[in-house]
Amino acid sequence: MNRIEFENMIEKLFDQARQNGLNYKTIIAGDLHEKVGCYPSPNNRMPTCCDVMKKKMKAGDVIVESPPSGYGASLKIKYKL
Repeated sequence: MNRIEFENMIEKLFDQARQNGLNYKTIIAGDLHEKVGCYPSPNNRMPTCCDVMKKKMKAGDVIVESPPSGYGASLKIKYKL
């Protein structure tokens, strides 16, 4: 997995949410990583996944849940579309 794969999947999820008339999209890192692939596995790229999710944040976006380290499957971000 590389950053681009996570970025592309996030954009795909945003597009689907917009097509459904939503103003917000909540993404959970574990779900995102599973959609991209190689999760769960010992060779997962969860830190990269979480880093991309955080870098996609803009004004109005909110971290709903964060693991103690800030990087883990439970990271949940609500994005304003």
